[in-house]
Amino acid sequence: MEAKIVPSDIEVSQASPLQPIADIAEAAGILKEEMIPYGENKLKVKDVRERLQDQKDGNYVVVTAINPTPLGEGKSTTLVGLSQALGAHLDKKVFTCMRQPSQGPTFGIKGGAAGGGYSQVIPMEEFNLHLTGDIHAITAANNLCAAAIDARMFHESTQKDSPLFNRLCPKGKDGKRSFAPVMLKRLKKLGIEKEDPDELTDEEKKRFARLDIDPETITWQRVLDTNDRMLRKITVGQGVAEKGRTRETGFDITVASEIMAVLALTTSLQDMRERLGNMVVAHSKAGDPITTDDLGLGGALTVLMKDAIWPTLMQTIEKTPVFVHAGPFANIAHGNSSVIC
Repeated sequence: MEAKIVPSDIEVSQASPLQPIADIAEAAGILKEEMIPYGENKLKVKDVRERLQDQKDGNYVVVTAINPTPLGEGKSTTLVGLSQALGAHLDKKVFTCMRQPSQGPTFGIKGGAAGGGYSQVIPMEEFNLHLTGDIHAITAANNLCAAAIDARMFHESTQKDSPLFNRLCPKGKDGKRSFAPVMLKRLKKLGIEKEDPDELTDEEKKRFARLDIDPETITWQRVLDTNDRMLRKITVGQGVAEKGRTRETGFDITVASEIMAVLALTTSLQDMRERLGNMVVAHSKAGDPITTDDLGLGGALTVLMKDAIWPTLMQTIEKTPVFVHAGPFANIAHGNSSVIC
């Protein structure tokens, strides 16, 4: 008897016909105005929770890790197979919820995370690479924060109190200074109840303007969605213009960023804004925690992440719907896709 040749995962994926993703969404009860198309094979879903908030909750089934099996069936393969059994064969209304793969492990020995065999999310190339850019948004937001930390330390070390305050709170076209909402939040944290910049004393201006970050306490590193071991420890600030202000830091992989954990836990845009603004990145030399809102960054990070909050819809080989959203690692965060889509 001739042995049957089993096709590879990529061959199975590429040989599987695709249904228009809008049809998958419509069959799942998603309205056209709740769809944000990203090409023919994937779309983002927005605002559906508000419309369905009075509906009865469904059942949340967790597929978690097991010891490795001889044929390599893991979480993703089991999850997709179970969802296809429920949705395509038992006619149950089911959504597969999966993490977005990191590009680092995808190009390493682990490979992608679309499932395997005939239990896959398709097209697997789009699932494993870039998708709708959420991980790239996290990279941009995380590295903006890292750049702001070093820039703030540089400017505080090269300027006196008054010029530093004036640069942080410049005059508008009307010739007057005013505080942005994030600045008022910092003033409140400092116990300063004034809202007019011109009413602050010199000491209050100094307290507001100087974070006095202790470089040894900085926990925030730059990130890249690539396994590049040579960047694990680096020295920054070697340029002539940095005037000798060097320090050791490093790169993490993007999905290990705290911003990824925030994305997977957030319940709304406002909730994400609060969580992003409350992240602690370092401590002052006096031992006080320094947050991203102390740096004035919470709003900017939220703008960079505003589209990433919506989950991406794809399909399995048997045409059941798949929500792909977030991808925090389990060894440093909670390790699952967002529960609230």
